[in-house]
Amino acid sequence: MKRLMSFRGEQGLFAAFHDIKEKGGAMRTILLLLITAFVMMPLSNAQAQKAKTIDELAKQFDSSQCKSCHAEIYAQWEMSHHARPLMGVKGGLMLTPLAMKGTSPFSPDDPKKATIKTFPCFKCHLPQAVSSAEDSVAVELAEALLAKDSAKIAKLQITCIVCHNEKAIVHKLTEGFPEKGVIYGSKNIDNHPGGKIKKSVIMKEAPFCGQCHGLGPNFEFDNPVQCANLYGSYEHAYIPAGGTQTCQQCHMQKVNGKADHLISPNFNDEQKTSEQLSKAINLDVQTLGYEWLRKAKDYRPLIVVNTKISHTAGHRIPDG
Repeated sequence: MKRLMSFRGEQGLFAAFHDIKEKGGAMRTILLLLITAFVMMPLSNAQAQKAKTIDELAKQFDSSQCKSCHAEIYAQWEMSHHARPLMGVKGGLMLTPLAMKGTSPFSPDDPKKATIKTFPCFKCHLPQAVSSAEDSVAVELAEALLAKDSAKIAKLQITCIVCHNEKAIVHKLTEGFPEKGVIYGSKNIDNHPGGKIKKSVIMKEAPFCGQCHGLGPNFEFDNPVQCANLYGSYEHAYIPAGGTQTCQQCHMQKVNGKADHLISPNFNDEQKTSEQLSKAINLDVQTLGYEWLRKAKDYRPLIVVNTKISHTAGHRIPDG
């Protein structure tokens, strides 16, 4: 058996089989099993291949099948920023500077030299690209950004699969990595038509959102990037001050008994955003007007304005 295991490659396996074919059925059976595994190996590798194009990546994480059973939630998601993570507010192509020469430390001299690493924003704005895309996807995106091809860029979304599979497990060394084809939610469901649902222990907890919504600086990049401090503010200010609400309790309040997947605010909707901010932000202004007698018969009108701004949000405002 030690001799058998020393062989490498297809020729080695078949040579080993020829060499021991007269040495008994048990040995032949073991070798045949190894050969079968060797032949089947390329199939499993093919399944694990990373996307080479934007269309391939979009297809891998397409969640349109969820719409038939979860129409209301899907409609909410379509209006959310998760459905347009690379588009910014009002259709702005927020990653364009990363594709333009000389505009950032990550910008390549030529868009064809773009890589997954030259788009550090993928960490949160398109996490599936980090795990499941080749550098060719970054090249295609860089070219699309420079061409202002909004239709192509809009194909890249943070879909149901990203949140309910890709990001559903945080403690991977103890709980294992997300299983392919499994949907993670707040409870176990074996007979779900879209695939088996397993409980994620963080789905209703703030750390689930904190994976993308920021502790602040990202020192793991070749050039550190200062990003949103929203989750850091929540952890270091709101919670120590006695706050008890999770991100989900504030931003995914139930609509018709189900969590709102718009995950407000939708900054493209200025009216509703203003209404939400007005409920959270308090502005107290006190004024004192008087005349200052600088010298005889020389009155100067002056005003003192004391302004205090406070808010009831669970984190700093503004942030992302």
